[in-house]
Amino acid sequence: MKRIVLTGTGSGVGKTTIATGIMKALSEEHKIQSFKVGPDYIDPSYHNCATGIPSRNLDSFFMSDGQIRQSFKNGMKHSKADYAIIEGVRGLYEGMSPINDVGSTASIAKSLNSPVILIINSRSLVRSAAAMTLGFKALDSKINIQGVILNNVKSQKHYLKTKEAVEKLSNTQVLGGITRDSSITMEQRHLGLIPAVEQERIKSFVDKWGELIKENIDLDLLIEIMKDSPKLEDNYEEIWSKETTKQKTKIGIPFDEAFNFYYHENIEALESNNAEIVYFSPIHDDAIPDVDALYMGGGYPEIFSKELSDNKSMLKSIKKFSDDNHPIYAECGGLMYLSKDINNNEMVNVFPYKSMLTKKVQGLSYTIAEVTQKNPILEVGTSYHGHEFHYSKVEYTGNNKNDFAFKMKRGVGITGEYDGLLKNNTLASYIHTHTACLPKFAYNFTQSAYENR
Repeated sequence: MKRIVLTGTGSGVGKTTIATGIMKALSEEHKIQSFKVGPDYIDPSYHNCATGIPSRNLDSFFMSDGQIRQSFKNGMKHSKADYAIIEGVRGLYEGMSPINDVGSTASIAKSLNSPVILIINSRSLVRSAAAMTLGFKALDSKINIQGVILNNVKSQKHYLKTKEAVEKLSNTQVLGGITRDSSITMEQRHLGLIPAVEQERIKSFVDKWGELIKENIDLDLLIEIMKDSPKLEDNYEEIWSKETTKQKTKIGIPFDEAFNFYYHENIEALESNNAEIVYFSPIHDDAIPDVDALYMGGGYPEIFSKELSDNKSMLKSIKKFSDDNHPIYAECGGLMYLSKDINNNEMVNVFPYKSMLTKKVQGLSYTIAEVTQKNPILEVGTSYHGHEFHYSKVEYTGNNKNDFAFKMKRGVGITGEYDGLLKNNTLASYIHTHTACLPKFAYNFTQSAYENR
């Protein structure tokens, strides 16, 4: 259970570059299990590229303290990793509230009793970097900041001066510094970095980040800090229900350039319920495989709307699957794909509403939804947590609240009040969820898949 949390003073300090680089560098000699704090699909794809091991998400809005520890333990057990590298989200203390920890990196560090390395954008800073370190250490005595990494230093002289200031004035060791270099910056898209699944050349960036870390960061010291990790509290809580589907089913999951946003543990939960996962591509394959249900995650169908639209045989096969009352659960990009069209490119048309990309973000928050209609994943009356992040909208033109399975208690959803379009046995929502939020997700979905063969 040797571990470290890599966090920042804020967004844009270089966490992903440095964290992924450390994962890549250490993976040359050690087995590294990576984790990402918060609701994020893209950064974990870089982690996967660096370590060759599926990354996992830890989130205190989705998970109790016991579930955070269980998820962490699951990851370390499955990968048999030597060390865990946990990349934070935003600034160390940024969460849902201005005064408590929920949704923050700090909450994960405390749940896992983990040492913390603080990444500082030290552009134009010397003594102020020490002041920042002191402030971050003073705000919460339960946070164990063991070291600092200085990013965006101007020169070796600048680095050495800032290192001296931090170490002498804040009594915190500096593990190294990264010189400003625009060539290591990855381009972004409207939802963040481009998913690593899309481009082989992204591997060259990850390789470059690994070399940068080896040249500039004291990895031996980092390993020593991880080796001194305190004992993990022996208090765990399951992240999916112990009740399991006894019958075997096949669940189809689209995975390609357009669809690649999935939480690894959602898939593990399905597999634990005797589901065989069958991956396919809505862009490249002619039709869906022989399966009992479809779990359609998010991604960038709006970027690949023409390619998706051109594959008419795939569109027809999914429409027939829905019409035949087989279970389909779709999130965000999956919702758009099941709509009438995306930016006027024809889609599956389970739901006769247009969807389109927008210039401004339409939904960006944690969500709380109440289940109001029978559906393939949750019982009526259930309330559950999730998140939404979309620069798109579905133009719902109906006027019947019974078209929806969820009433929004927090978040935007499709209409601002409702989410979860429901037709036949197909449920499509802007909400992304994690099995820890709804432990019976996998059981209910696989049971529905079996019962509606």
